[in-house]
Amino acid sequence: MLDDATAAGETGELAGGDDGQKPLCESEQLTPSSRFLQAELELNAHLRQLTFSEPVRYIYNPLEYAWDTHRCYVERYCQAGLKILFLGMNPGPFGMAQTGVPFGEVRSVVDWLKITGEVGHPPDEHPKRQITGLACTQREVSGARFWGFFRKLCGEPARFFQHCFVHNLCPLIFMSASGKNLTPPELPIGEREKLLALCDIAMCQVVKALGVSMVIGIGRVAEQRARRALTAASVSVRVEGIMHPSPRNPKANKGWEDEAKAKLTELGVISLLTNM
Repeated sequence: MLDDATAAGETGELAGGDDGQKPLCESEQLTPSSRFLQAELELNAHLRQLTFSEPVRYIYNPLEYAWDTHRCYVERYCQAGLKILFLGMNPGPFGMAQTGVPFGEVRSVVDWLKITGEVGHPPDEHPKRQITGLACTQREVSGARFWGFFRKLCGEPARFFQHCFVHNLCPLIFMSASGKNLTPPELPIGEREKLLALCDIAMCQVVKALGVSMVIGIGRVAEQRARRALTAASVSVRVEGIMHPSPRNPKANKGWEDEAKAKLTELGVISLLTNM
């Protein structure tokens, strides 16, 4: 198990490692997308050293087997001048786990975001949770709600991504022996904290690299984690939150779009995206 001191070092930054993926060259790191991808490559290297016990049986990392589509998403939409980072917690089994895109419901990813690329497979795959990539026919409700809302609001992706980007704090998806999805709060506490300590550091690096002025947690857990990590790292950025669009959330099922629109109007995000 990697300890926090080894992971973070004295400066609170992730050190690079031999992660099996080609590092980005120095000139490329001048762009926001290259800095973003480099932070993810470094995080991947450290996450490989972690181990997890019951109830975790399967671990997927789409930043490895779906790196092709993920990189397409980042290089296309992560650009200079971003003001807002929407932050989710970790991938869903029929969203980012399949597509490499946060909240990546397949139809939104293919039809609206126009993401292309090859998606491989995790080394140890649950027979009931197989990765079919952009050919996945299972609908991810959270992703359909999230991207569907911004599609209706913005019309074209360029309008949204001129000011906003979407990222997940943790890139890993966890499953039990039965294939049940396990969220980070359901992991054994010691293992969870080692995992999230690494993810917190990478998230702070991303926020600084993008230069955003606001982080909006999608769901209370992501909001609280972002506020704690960014405050501890002395990163000066406003942290807010919106309701998670998950179908497991009864309030979201009663009208997530209305709730999200009201909160984003209050935060000034709606006017930012519509007054162009």
